[in-house]
Amino acid sequence: MTLICGNKTLDLSRPAVMGIVNITPDSFSDGGQLCVGEKVDLDKTLQTVESMLADGADIIDIGGESTRPGASPVTTQQELDRVLPVVQAVSARFDALISVDTSTAQVITEASKAGAHLLNDVRALRREGALQAAAATGLPVCLMHMQNQPASMQANPVYTDVVTEVLNFLQQRKQACLDVGIASEQILLDPGFGFGKTLEHNLALSSSLDRFVDTGQSLLLGVSRKTMIGQLINSNIDNRLIGSVTMALLMAQSVAQRRAQIGCSNGIILRVHDVRETVQVLTVWQRTIDFKKEII
Repeated sequence: MTLICGNKTLDLSRPAVMGIVNITPDSFSDGGQLCVGEKVDLDKTLQTVESMLADGADIIDIGGESTRPGASPVTTQQELDRVLPVVQAVSARFDALISVDTSTAQVITEASKAGAHLLNDVRALRREGALQAAAATGLPVCLMHMQNQPASMQANPVYTDVVTEVLNFLQQRKQACLDVGIASEQILLDPGFGFGKTLEHNLALSSSLDRFVDTGQSLLLGVSRKTMIGQLINSNIDNRLIGSVTMALLMAQSVAQRRAQIGCSNGIILRVHDVRETVQVLTVWQRTIDFKKEII
């Protein structure tokens, strides 16, 4: 499958890797690394993007609002001041496919004008004006499930059937996109690992990816360095690389197997902090698969 992203295309016949660039002082894993106080360090940010692209990132995901558990919202102007200069600079310097991680209508509109190619929204375009703004850009959108809001989402997440409820929500948001003219092939779905979910909820979702593949939509999946990884391996945030990469590989394998079973062409994007290591493990896996096909 090829995803049309404005003036660029993304090949989703194999897993794509999205490198996370958080230009915030308070994101859960790398908050503040690309900022000096509240101000974005543009030179350091561009160095980070350059490194990610050299390591094999297919997409750069730029976010100006922390959505970690307990995070406070930012104003529209704060988000614009963080995001737009980075999108403009990355677009000018690199031949890169740029995603913007935002829920805000004005940021969606202005980021598109500045050179963004994909819209990635943890609130699934539910903020006022966001759905219409996204449709007007003509860009693909990623819709993520989140129970409640970042400030409260991990307080006490409860579901009767987490997989069915998340699927139903995403299908409803997909329909809302279709209703404003966003084409089905331009819609990606994200179960929202760690966004209003316990470890058991996250494991139920990761074990049921075939049901998300069966929707016919491409998927964006992000577990990199998250609490669920730390809980599984009893490790702090600085020591979750192997766990994160392992889970990314397991998800890629699960999606690929289901795609082969039902003969669909929808793809997968893996959203990660550690681009080089994720690309390496996917490359080893893919080359092994390709070799097996050659000798059959």
